[in-house]
Amino acid sequence: MSDTRQHAHELIDRMPDTQLTALVGLLETFVDSALEDEEIGDEEARAVARSKEWFKHNQGTPFEDVVVNWASRWSRSAGLRNSAFADGPAIEWFWDTR
Repeated sequence: MSDTRQHAHELIDRMPDTQLTALVGLLETFVDSALEDEEIGDEEARAVARSKEWFKHNQGTPFEDVVVNWASRWSRSAGLRNSAFADGPAIEWFWDTR
């Protein structure tokens, strides 16, 4: 067993069960993503090509704008008219706390 693997085992053995559950989920994500190296089908390849072509001529939407828009719409649909989410720019606190 490599030193790195042995060290990982030692650290895992010291973790409480609550943290171990979270770690198992994270490790499963790593392992599952490593297995996703399968070839894509023709339809998926065409969709990727269309997307790449679109981005050559158009600008995407920044993630921050997507979150602000979603939070604003969600708060209105949930009836939270006076919440921090009700006004898009008011969500700036979210980015300051990251």
